[in-house]
Amino acid sequence: MTTAAPMPLPFPFAAIAGQPQLRQALLLAAVDPALGGVLIEGPRGTAKTTAARALAELLPGAPFVTLPLGASLESLVGTLDLGQALAGHELKFAPGLLARAHGGVLYVDEINLLPDALIDSLLDAAASGVNVVERDGISHRHAARFVLVGTMNPEEGTLRPQLLDRFGLCVQLRNIDDAAGRQAIVRARLAFDADPAAFRAKHAQAESELSAALARARARLADASALPYGDAVHDAVCALCIEAGVDGLRADLVMLRSARALAAWEDAEAITTDHVQRAAEAVLLHRRKPEAAGAPPAKAATPAPAPRGTETNGTSRTSGAADEDWGAMPPEPVGIERVKPLRPLIASRPQAAPKKA
Repeated sequence: MTTAAPMPLPFPFAAIAGQPQLRQALLLAAVDPALGGVLIEGPRGTAKTTAARALAELLPGAPFVTLPLGASLESLVGTLDLGQALAGHELKFAPGLLARAHGGVLYVDEINLLPDALIDSLLDAAASGVNVVERDGISHRHAARFVLVGTMNPEEGTLRPQLLDRFGLCVQLRNIDDAAGRQAIVRARLAFDADPAAFRAKHAQAESELSAALARARARLADASALPYGDAVHDAVCALCIEAGVDGLRADLVMLRSARALAAWEDAEAITTDHVQRAAEAVLLHRRKPEAAGAPPAKAATPAPAPRGTETNGTSRTSGAADEDWGAMPPEPVGIERVKPLRPLIASRPQAAPKKA
């Protein structure tokens, strides 16, 4: 008989240093989970998983659910309870990971490696707060309001633009190249690993203040009459989205919601253009067109003039271009010698003499 091992204590959110954009994006998504989640891009070892686990602890009683890389669609959205069905009872719904994550944080590591069907279901539930299941003879829906946190390493591929656009916010982490900053992070991690309880006690007051501020911001956001804004906010949002060349209007809506969540977090009286400006980058990072970011638009490559010694078909025997088929040889004319047709074999054989009677 095996004994269940206790879960390790999470690193305090208040002690996470060196990633201000990540902290802000996660807090805004926690204030308003309807934003559609946070996509965190970055190399290995940049505190992506640590930050997601720490965020769940700021929400009292919130579950932290991890979606395994090899999970099926049934385990995510739920399916028919086969035990009840085979026993001859009525059809019953067996909840999935979306139901378990309600009210908490759903963490998906390497989300870019998941099948598109799973990502679609994740993003649908994250944006609507409801999981709808219509399969296996079951028609069921249940609340699924959670903070979706997805991570990916760009070296392992990316998501299709249609899926990227459905994430509310995006943060791109980079390796810290400041020596003092790196040393401070390493010292904090070593101190936590040496004595997690003492390290957490040191940051307990800051953690309590963050949790209380998050609860107040959520309460303010629930009041529809709170946090008014005028035409200047709309103008700022519209100008930023047009400048970024985004498709559709989802960016406008998410930017307004993000600015409202930021104003609620800061306990402001109203939403201002400053809130819009500070929330804009996380909204536009994964939606901005390359040419809007300063990169030249993609053009068809113009073939260069053929150098001397090039064959008539435009292929050089000594060219080392990367786009050539390595080892390919150009066609060459081959001399053909006309060959006389052979006589039929049956005509060249001697006739057998007739047998005498």
